[in-house]
Amino acid sequence: GAAVLLGTVEGNIWSTKKSPGLFGKSFLTVRVGGELLICADCVGAGEGERVLVATGGAARVAAGKDVPVDAAVVGIVDQT
Repeated sequence: GAAVLLGTVEGNIWSTKKSPGLFGKSFLTVRVGGELLICADCVGAGEGERVLVATGGAARVAAGKDVPVDAAVVGIVDQT
């Protein structure tokens, strides 16, 4: 099921050609445990920052209506 995960931004994804629903969206690679996720960036996170990642339906709500994503960065962690 959907979850909110804690991860670390490893870098950016650059894509010049993409689905129309993705235009204007930036994407990040985020390390969550041993897994590398590609996430829509909803908060302007940068490399090395610890972030909250929403998955599933929560990611689609965060990224915007009709945006085809399964993971989205929804928060930057100040402290754990």
